[in-house]
Amino acid sequence: MLAVAQFHAPLPLTNTIQRYDWGSVDAIPHLLGTAPDGQPQAELWLGAHASAPSVTVVEDDHVALDRLVTEAPVQTLGHRVAEQFGPRLPYLMKVLAAGKALSLQVHPSPRQAREGFARENKAGMPLTSPKRSFKDDQHKPEMVVALSQFEGLAGFRTPRTILDVLDGLDGELVEGVRAALLRDRGHDGMRAAFNHLLSARSQEECAADIEATLDSVRARLAAGSPFERADRTVIDLADQHPGDPGAIASLMLNRFSLEPGEAAFTPAGVVHAYLSGLGIEIMASSDNVLRAGLTTKLVDEENLVACTEFAPQQPFTPQVTTAGSRGQVHTYRVPVTEFALTTADVDAAEPVSLPSTGPRIVLCLDGDLVLAADRAEDGPQRLAHGDSVFVPHDAGNLTLSGTGHAVCAWVP
Repeated sequence: MLAVAQFHAPLPLTNTIQRYDWGSVDAIPHLLGTAPDGQPQAELWLGAHASAPSVTVVEDDHVALDRLVTEAPVQTLGHRVAEQFGPRLPYLMKVLAAGKALSLQVHPSPRQAREGFARENKAGMPLTSPKRSFKDDQHKPEMVVALSQFEGLAGFRTPRTILDVLDGLDGELVEGVRAALLRDRGHDGMRAAFNHLLSARSQEECAADIEATLDSVRARLAAGSPFERADRTVIDLADQHPGDPGAIASLMLNRFSLEPGEAAFTPAGVVHAYLSGLGIEIMASSDNVLRAGLTTKLVDEENLVACTEFAPQQPFTPQVTTAGSRGQVHTYRVPVTEFALTTADVDAAEPVSLPSTGPRIVLCLDGDLVLAADRAEDGPQRLAHGDSVFVPHDAGNLTLSGTGHAVCAWVP
């Protein structure tokens, strides 16, 4: 049985680094104050997802955060969160460091996640199987807050805009997309156009056809393209993933850029891909990713198309509120119940109050901070850059002082 006193103080975390091939070599080591090892480090996971839960120490015992929450849900989550979500931490926070493009992907709705997970379980598919599409039974709405210049794709352009962008480009793939949208500029036409690209990867002539399109894109760029940003995106993605029709699919999607402190939200069903940059990502605690391209992993066309929303839409900007005498505290909210995110620029002149209830994870991005919890018997804790803590509900109110930047994940 875990000691109740442990829930009155922030608990230091050890977190898993995910080494996907698109990761930056040095961004996460720089944050953590460690030496790069020459290999990509893509994501730092802070949370209690079963695939890679954070670990803390309770009475000299190393305890995974999912176990901690399961064994003491009221003390760690509080009555409100425990009743709403059960004995589980409802969010997962990540530091995401994209050295090159992530896969083109979409996330399922709650119903689709439950049904897909049950279906693959019934089929006897191991959770670690590379052929599995649903890793858990949760949806995965997600928000990213940029820490550096951050680039991405999200949501379909309008059919009229897609046809304009494709005008003058060569290749059977492009012609198939154009024909589908000319027949039907509604949802069915968008679905047919996108599915045409997805299914092309199995065709022998796909790579040669993509190269023909790339030649026409390069020619358009050389002539002064009216779609320079979209065209350069296609070229960059094709260089990273030769022969992958996902590069051509990028022409159907909105391109966006975030400056540090700006954010984008991706709800279920929206096709998207992060292209480059460092950011804090927070999501419902799930690892359900249905990939459409720009990847060596499974592309599950049937489930992906079934989970995709084909209505044109621009990237969604979260609601941001500010606090503090100089607006140094920003809180990002989106229309989901699992998570919110607060960022704080702390200086010695003015301590910052953080969310006061529920399960919180605090990460120090830089500087030298002091975190004080109302009920902590051992007093405040120092947080250096890269340090993180899980703050149980029972720890009470939180105050940050010192000098530096921090982020806090919490449940609204």
